[in-house]
Amino acid sequence: MKIGFTARTLLSACALGAAGLLALAPASASALTGHDPDPPRGPRATPPPALLYRSGTQVRPHADAPALPRLSARSWLVADAGSGEVLAAHEAHRPLPPASTLKTLFALTVLPTLPAGVPHTVRPQDLAGIGAGSSLVGVAEGRTYRVADLWRGVFLSSGNDAVHVLASLNGGWRETAERMQEKARALGALDTRVLSPDGYDTPGQVSSAYDLAVFGRAGLRNADFARYCGTAEALFPGVGGRAYGIRNTNRLLTGADGVARYPGAIGVKNGYTTEAGNTLIAAARRGGRTLVVTVLNPRAGGGHPVYEEAAALLDWGFGAAGHVEPVGSLDGRRARPGPGPSAEPVASAPGPGKEAAGWAEACAIAGAAGVGAGAVSLATRGRTQ
Repeated sequence: MKIGFTARTLLSACALGAAGLLALAPASASALTGHDPDPPRGPRATPPPALLYRSGTQVRPHADAPALPRLSARSWLVADAGSGEVLAAHEAHRPLPPASTLKTLFALTVLPTLPAGVPHTVRPQDLAGIGAGSSLVGVAEGRTYRVADLWRGVFLSSGNDAVHVLASLNGGWRETAERMQEKARALGALDTRVLSPDGYDTPGQVSSAYDLAVFGRAGLRNADFARYCGTAEALFPGVGGRAYGIRNTNRLLTGADGVARYPGAIGVKNGYTTEAGNTLIAAARRGGRTLVVTVLNPRAGGGHPVYEEAAALLDWGFGAAGHVEPVGSLDGRRARPGPGPSAEPVASAPGPGKEAAGWAEACAIAGAAGVGAGAVSLATRGRTQ
């Protein structure tokens, strides 16, 4: 048997429901007088995102929290990669050139579109436009590479030549920059402006300690990204079928050039340009907890401070966990799905007319329930008043 509902039926059913519920409402209200079914809760542990827009250092320590290390970076942030809670930050949203740390956003954008095993023979146009002084892994015109080889060139050697080839496979330089910008917005990284996907100094291209931490955290949740950024050494195809060794330029991961390897280090990406200075997104895992830190442009001289200050922040973060209140969240500005009946996927979409019929049936049921409830309420009032 088929049950049909017209618009008139739908309106009548809903009206009946409303009438019944109105009859019931006064009795319910009087029965709940003096009782709050959902009492007010205390203040949220995580403050609104505006706190991270304040200038200076933001931290909310308990009495037993360790003191923050002395740092020279223009901007920095330390966060729990699992919960997204920001434990402390300094000038978190200050726009600064990101250098090659922007390659994390490049990877987040392009990795899902290019299967790792696909071979590609490099064309002249793939290598066009590489900036003077760029870091290179040694990609050569006319040589065939797998996509996975090129990604190792990006993550380990920070090769702008590998970035250019992958961007060419992704639709081109400008198309890739536009997609990166869209990806940044989707992740809630609103400080970032992408003009050169490899992070090469370009007027107007900026990111922030907050945004870069968002990219690093998101990358660690991608198995391919996490594997590449955590690789210390690899082989890269060379002349005549021979391969040569490449080493990750993130010294916290490798312990190279006078920088001690950080215990539990798992990546993510370092960078340097004339305008940006030294930049770093670093992550480490200890005792079931993973932290991500960003350090931008230390004012102390040389190439070591960016690693030393990142290591100090990681030490502080592991010691401060549970002894500070968060000052923000890496999810604080991320776009959330719009309202709907369910966030879970459904097996199949309803056919034509089924959605309206479902709403009609729901209203009819609600109407019947409302009428019954109203009748019970009136009868009860007749006995008690």
